[in-house]
Amino acid sequence: MPWNKILAYATGEIDGTRNHKKHGRPPVTPEIEALVVSMARDNPSWGYDRIVGALKNLGHRLSDQTVGNILKRNGIAPSPERKRNTTWADFIRQHKEVLWATDFFTSEIWTPLGLTTYYVLFFIQISTRRVVMGGITTSPNEQWMTQVARNISGWDGEMKDARYLIHDRDCKFTNSFDEILRAVGVEPIKLPARSPNLNAYAERFVKTIKTECLDHLILFSEKSLRHVVTEYLAHYHAERNHQGIENVIPFPDTRSDRSGQIVKAEKLVGLLNFYHRVAA
Repeated sequence: MPWNKILAYATGEIDGTRNHKKHGRPPVTPEIEALVVSMARDNPSWGYDRIVGALKNLGHRLSDQTVGNILKRNGIAPSPERKRNTTWADFIRQHKEVLWATDFFTSEIWTPLGLTTYYVLFFIQISTRRVVMGGITTSPNEQWMTQVARNISGWDGEMKDARYLIHDRDCKFTNSFDEILRAVGVEPIKLPARSPNLNAYAERFVKTIKTECLDHLILFSEKSLRHVVTEYLAHYHAERNHQGIENVIPFPDTRSDRSGQIVKAEKLVGLLNFYHRVAA
């Protein structure tokens, strides 16, 4: 057989095999597979059909069997099991807009009776990092805690939009404290014992206010402590960049002018500084 025919058979030019079309669904690209995995992790209640529908909205057509194979390949369980096994990080992320946390920090104050420990109760909104001071006392008993719960959760209270409140198992968070919250639609989430990392946002604020402010001051009255905490919160909200929310200021004020002269604003006699521009 001539060499040209042998070459034609080898390349498929004579029997047409070179032009045969492949059948079956095209392979799933890594980008689409990553999207399926992301949808499943972000939405524990979504089953295969729901994910298929969401993909269809974006112009991707996959079968429910393909979605199931992708999730199985990536170690992701079906929807009912995912809902039962939601991680703490997923819970925080899914509910952060309506999620608050609370905790105490203490400060040692010189008073006429000697060195006295004051307890400061605060609440922090997870999504915005807004901190609200619940109260300051030397005796956070049940009556005091109950009144704080009423103040913070009332119709005009700071937490009127909250749905969940994280707190630890400190005995100061009494049953009556939790019951008042439930009465206004806020579900208390009592953390397991010895698990400070689960209340990381509150723990971080405690470390921040102590290292940036309280550890540098000697205070002589409850009034001075209240003043210092109030000044620090003003700085914390309107002047301090927060790395946890993309290094921005949560609630910036209107002092800055991009083209003006740079000036320094001080709080607590230069302990807290803020640099901004003012109009010329």
